[in-house]
Amino acid sequence: MTLVLTAPPAVEPVTLADAKAQLRVDSSAEDILIGSLLLTARLHIEAALGLALITQGWRLVLDRFPRGSVVALPLQPVSAVTSVQTIAADGTVTTLASSAALLDPGPPPRVIRTGTSWPTITAAANGVAISFTAGFGPTPADVPLPIRQAMLLLIAHWYEHRDPIEIGQPDTAIPKAVSVLLEPYRSPRL
Repeated sequence: MTLVLTAPPAVEPVTLADAKAQLRVDSSAEDILIGSLLLTARLHIEAALGLALITQGWRLVLDRFPRGSVVALPLQPVSAVTSVQTIAADGTVTTLASSAALLDPGPPPRVIRTGTSWPTITAAANGVAISFTAGFGPTPADVPLPIRQAMLLLIAHWYEHRDPIEIGQPDTAIPKAVSVLLEPYRSPRL
């Protein structure tokens, strides 16, 4: 299974101005650093929770369809499946009719086969590609406020603690408040 970002988010869930206000920074001298902390905080939260915060395009590549009629999608929330394709051994791509599968947004999100069986895959590897759109929406206001607040706290923490471990201090862990704010958005893992 390979997950490929095909269309990154157009904006971050937290603006540079909001982050600078949280940090009480008035000048533009550290805008590049703060911007990188914004990106890093979003990526950290998305990876930790299996979320896409702002609308973005993804492609899930599988060797073959799983047994049964369901393909689980590894990110949420998912708003659309844009295509389900098979790739033959000779590289020929076939797009399944939109009626061949439907999106169950979940959680967890999944693609459900509507016909009697998935097509036969002839490629040895990477024979299935499912393209989908994930994210809470296209604007920062679409992202739940607790997640945006957790991002601001994480950015502030990393701004103040620029090394992963401060010399002479115990390990500087991510603040508990960040984890508490994100807990309702965590998917149970078996």
